[in-house]
Amino acid sequence: MKKLILGLAVTASTLAFAQQAKSSSSPVSFGVKAGMNVSSLSKDEGLDDQKSKIGFNAGVFANIPVASSFSIQPEVLYSQYGSKAVYNNVVDANNSVKRSYTTDLGYITVPVMFQYNFVPNFYLEAGPEFGFNVVAKEKYDQTTVIGGSTTTTSGTEDIDKDNLNTFNFGIGIGAGYYFTDNIGLTARYVAGVTDVAKDRPSGSDAIRNNVFQVGLAFKF
Repeated sequence: MKKLILGLAVTASTLAFAQQAKSSSSPVSFGVKAGMNVSSLSKDEGLDDQKSKIGFNAGVFANIPVASSFSIQPEVLYSQYGSKAVYNNVVDANNSVKRSYTTDLGYITVPVMFQYNFVPNFYLEAGPEFGFNVVAKEKYDQTTVIGGSTTTTSGTEDIDKDNLNTFNFGIGIGAGYYFTDNIGLTARYVAGVTDVAKDRPSGSDAIRNNVFQVGLAFKF
């Protein structure tokens, strides 16, 4: 929690600087953005059947020029992370079990991206992302075939947050292109640094969030 507050404090300080820059006629801009997440959890031996999960991200940002080709872009987003896993146990055509699990991890994230503009409308970016977990659920679907008779069950369960790290830290790299002065296409990959689990058993591999994001940004 303290780390998230630190991240928000960095963002607040940056926004305060943005207001000062704006008052001194610097071209500071604010905007909103939204897009699709393709997320996964880093694999260990227990996640061999893991697949990517589709989610979304949405929030606000400020773009603060600090030099002719450089700017800082702090953001506050809601972002869906997690993964899917599918397990198949097929005996024959009349007897099988298929299970799928979707892990939904929702975060309030605070990326702080340092952007370099090759040309006025195209930029590359990199920087840290601070996150605070607010949603942790697991959805499951199971289809069982016994003697040719099919039974399907599904449901949603809360994941015990006491077993999860509330704070998530990642490193993002990306790029963007503005088709007009206001509308742009963005793409970013964020690699997790912190372990999702709070108490990792000795000798086991850490599991980290990873996500590819693509979306649209609108500057006011």
